[in-house]
Amino acid sequence: MVNAQHTAPLAALFGSGTSSSSDGQNFLLDRRAQATGAVNPHKGAEPAVSFYSHVSDRYAPFHSTVISASASEAAQVLDGLLHHGADLHIEEHHVDGGGVSDHVFALCHLLGFRFAPRIPNIAARRLHLFNGIEPGPDIAPLVAGRIDEALIAAHWDDVLRLGTSIRTGVVSASIMLERLGSYPRANGLALALREIGRVERTLFTLDWIEQPEQRRRATRELNKGEAENALKRAIFFHRIGRIRDHALQAQTHRASALNLVAGAIVLWNTTYLQAARMHLASLGRSVPPDLLQHLSPLGWQHINLTGDYLWTDPDAPSSALRPLRQMHAVEGPAKP
Repeated sequence: MVNAQHTAPLAALFGSGTSSSSDGQNFLLDRRAQATGAVNPHKGAEPAVSFYSHVSDRYAPFHSTVISASASEAAQVLDGLLHHGADLHIEEHHVDGGGVSDHVFALCHLLGFRFAPRIPNIAARRLHLFNGIEPGPDIAPLVAGRIDEALIAAHWDDVLRLGTSIRTGVVSASIMLERLGSYPRANGLALALREIGRVERTLFTLDWIEQPEQRRRATRELNKGEAENALKRAIFFHRIGRIRDHALQAQTHRASALNLVAGAIVLWNTTYLQAARMHLASLGRSVPPDLLQHLSPLGWQHINLTGDYLWTDPDAPSSALRPLRQMHAVEGPAKP
């Protein structure tokens, strides 16, 4: 479904297809399953789990996993970019503040992704420079220290082995990031990876300060993920929107099924918005592309989320779309 949605002509107006974002969405647990969850005080006082999902810039949800509501989201960023199964070629990825870490900056760079998070509290962020580089007066207050180049050089082979293992699927990025984050400060690989991440984070922060379009693009892509979360919240109404599954595998199936239904709605809406566009063009009423890019295939008001479902219509050809609803002009005096 992701591949089909991405090839629709209208979807090309939503985004380039090379950018994506990811975010976590909390789902409360039923009383019977509360022992398997955790409480995140920033998101409520009840036990919950988080569905961490990846969404392309064309609104297609292409990966979802279940994590603890109190777990760091940063460790989950790369798994969705590397192991989604769709024909996507993601080059740039956006997250909010919860998905940011120096280790993620480093591994994204090593694996060929541009990590472009939305940086909160930028005044509190510190930059790291190479030895011999003196900051100007505007940057000096943000500089915290120097990059340890010798440490990177000493563990460079280990860093390359780690990147290769993650890229080839020998080990998952989430497991390695969780382990590296929990290692003591004396671990050389973790420290070297942190130094590489500081280099990438410093370069990105300078771009973030200097380029307003960078900030607008990150906000735009993250807003798409937030809008998709609203669609998933509307879909997830069974049992009052609470999860009753005890086992992680069952919860993962629940997250995948939710992603599947959301993806089906996105594909359906994209298909029929394209059909409506072509119909208007045939009537000589083409919509300018600069307006079409503001459309979203996330609406669900016309979707029957409850009741009985009929999967076959004996009167409709198998390859035909449903007929479009014709809007009739309302007679009356012209409005100014």
